Amino acid sequence: MRVSVSWLREYVDLPADLPADDLEQALVDLGIEVESIVDLRATVTGALVVGEVLEIEELTGFKKPIRFCRVDVGAANGTGEPQEIVCGARNFAPGDRVVVILPGGVLPGGFAIGARKTYGRNSHGMICSAKELGLGDDHSGIIVLPEDVKALPGDDARPVVGLDDVVVEVEITPDRGYALSVRGIARELAHALGVPFRDPGLAPAPAGTAEPAYPVEVRDTVGCDRFVARMVRGVDPKASTPGWMRQRLTVAGVRSISLAVDVTNYVMLELGQPMHAFDADRISGPLVVRRAEAGEKLTTLDGVARTLTAEDMVICDDSGPISLAAVMGGETSEVLASTTDVLFEAAHWDPVMVGRTARRHKLFSEAAKRWERGVDPALALVAVERAVRLLTEHAGGIAGAEILDLDHVRPRTPVVLPADLPSRRVGVTYSPERVVSLLEQVGCHVTRGTDRLGEDPGAAGTPAAGGADVLTVVPPTWRPDLTDPADLVEEVVRLDGYDRVPSVLPTAPPGRGLTWQQRRRRAVARSLAERGYVEVLAHPFVAGELADLLGLPADDPRRPAVRVANPLSEEEPLLRTTLLGPLLGILKRNLGRGHRDVALYEIGTVFHPRPGVGAPPAMGVDRRPTDAEFAAADAVVPDQPRHVAAVLTGDVEPAGWWGAGRPAGWADAVEAGRVVLAAADVPADRVEVRAAEYAPWHPGRCAELLVDGTVVGHAGELHPAVVAALELPRRTSAMELDLDALPPAPVAPAPTVSGFPPALIDVALVVDERVPAAEVQRALVEGAGELLEGVRLFDVYASEQLGAGRRSLAYKLTFRAPDRTLTVEEAVAARDAAVARAAERFGATLRGA
Repeated sequence: MRVSVSWLREYVDLPADLPADDLEQALVDLGIEVESIVDLRATVTGALVVGEVLEIEELTGFKKPIRFCRVDVGAANGTGEPQEIVCGARNFAPGDRVVVILPGGVLPGGFAIGARKTYGRNSHGMICSAKELGLGDDHSGIIVLPEDVKALPGDDARPVVGLDDVVVEVEITPDRGYALSVRGIARELAHALGVPFRDPGLAPAPAGTAEPAYPVEVRDTVGCDRFVARMVRGVDPKASTPGWMRQRLTVAGVRSISLAVDVTNYVMLELGQPMHAFDADRISGPLVVRRAEAGEKLTTLDGVARTLTAEDMVICDDSGPISLAAVMGGETSEVLASTTDVLFEAAHWDPVMVGRTARRHKLFSEAAKRWERGVDPALALVAVERAVRLLTEHAGGIAGAEILDLDHVRPRTPVVLPADLPSRRVGVTYSPERVVSLLEQVGCHVTRGTDRLGEDPGAAGTPAAGGADVLTVVPPTWRPDLTDPADLVEEVVRLDGYDRVPSVLPTAPPGRGLTWQQRRRRAVARSLAERGYVEVLAHPFVAGELADLLGLPADDPRRPAVRVANPLSEEEPLLRTTLLGPLLGILKRNLGRGHRDVALYEIGTVFHPRPGVGAPPAMGVDRRPTDAEFAAADAVVPDQPRHVAAVLTGDVEPAGWWGAGRPAGWADAVEAGRVVLAAADVPADRVEVRAAEYAPWHPGRCAELLVDGTVVGHAGELHPAVVAALELPRRTSAMELDLDALPPAPVAPAPTVSGFPPALIDVALVVDERVPAAEVQRALVEGAGELLEGVRLFDVYASEQLGAGRRSLAYKLTFRAPDRTLTVEEAVAARDAAVARAAERFGATLRGA
């Protein structure tokens, strides 16, 4: 939020000579992040003057409208002659007064202004917009001074547009919605600097009347627990927003629209109460505040036709929804240039409902930003009174005596706080009197009592001997974040000063290093990275249609998914049950950025729901949960096994002057699975790879990986339908393993190192093409005996000469004895034994024999 110091001074007595650094430090000490403090007088250098437009010549023949203007700048240019300036804005006419920077001036950002020839004309200076002067984000047109501004051509424009002020921009955390207003920031500065504060929220305002200002029915008092409305009739539709109000809105980054709308925005910035102005003549019938019906339509003020859900709140008349409550009004009831009767509305809406509606419709308006953080329900009448007075003061009209106030706000629940809790939690001594004083500064009503032998703390009085002081605290209406004793402790520490809290580093306990699970994950990540895979971290949120895109069967256990209660995006409300969905999305994004050869991997958790487990137990923050509460909560939390997945497409071996490259295929995905198992220290003789059919892989090019006979993952080429649905290249391959399903690594014996030479023998066995190569390799190992040191498949060959349905598998066998050099006869005998076992089990024959 951006606000000028001059506006703050209306409600807090800031020292006249308060340095900017002290102002910033005062806010930071209270936990408010300061983005910037800018002295606007130093942002623009050179001659910035008021000018009056004398003539406008429309230039044609260019891609966009261009105007050649003659502007009276008085004697500021040294000659008294009109200044010739080329301008592209269209929102001004001859006779309007504008803001002109003359040659030699410098705008924010170091943009120097000079005389130059452009669009065939000489331009001497610039007519400025609010964005160019650093006053806001509006760049739709240049600044046109209102008629009530008393300034002549050639006068210094800085005080006219507010460049003689200091602007503070703060970033407000979600728990401090009250600070999104001049009222809130002024109150904080009063606490920090110890100066008087005048609360505009306590301004007198008439109460609701028996006769309503307009007939309204609130059908959902949970979503809307207060609704205030008042009518102003006969306003001047031509009345313009006063210059001082427009200037403050501009500094805050709010675009001036019309007087009635500007008044609602001004009151929102001043008090923190979002409001809405209806054109009363465009409303048909009584208003109804209710939940929307699923599928209802509403065109909001931004011109977007929106489809509503049953969770949205709407304000309706006889024609249907006319406003998306607490977020944005509708086109059918907006205030127009001809509006004479204005109905002001100030309500109090459920923050959770507003936050979800804003995210669902991607409408993060200034009103929604405040509602989801919490708004003071006691402000509605004060805000309406303020808006009515501003409108009638500047546009005339008659304020209706009738005031509607439908109030269903529940009183705040008292919070019981042991007086010594802040001292015990923080390590700083706070007397009970100091705690009471600080909480009363916040606006709390504090009653002091004694807790004796479990008795409830009660009314004020002198604590009995031996009893502990207990405070019963009723938080103010404008602090909805104060709900627990811990919240009150934080307020005590914040107001007393974070700098008083000692910084004491705890002694780090002696550690045992990484766990075996951590070492395994690091080894897996390192092994995949060494083979060219790039690690990515994907969001765990997925869309509901992902299971269909991956072609998962209806009974697949990966179809049921956990739905997030408050998702970042309504398009992705579910938690992933497989790593492949988000990982393939990242692969597609990289391909779209021009990368052709991509290999990615991720190690992360997937989430499987536990149906029928019920709701988790309610656990507060006042104590550590019991073991039983932890166990009950863990029983509800989704099962979260840790998986590893890899995807690859393009060439795994690039082409170049050295020869042709090699495209990635299903075998590379299977090899990635083997790499993971080897890095996890799973012995090769416990690993089995066999053909399988499992979505989303191609049924003829999918392998399942087993450890001790248990399936732990799958790898292969993705199904063509999946590749087409996700718009990925053909032959894209993937692998996914369940790391948590792998057994702990066994204790590896020290290898026996032989100093004798090996005997290397190659064998090529012809077998049926349906026989897995891993099974043949296992038979060779069994038959060769103890002399076999290693075996590796190095070639697969098929041809007509071998016969239909047959293929050749070539293995490299390494034989070695630990105590002698093997003879040729010993090596050949071991080879023959290995081949004999393969022939016995699979009918294998030596190729060429």
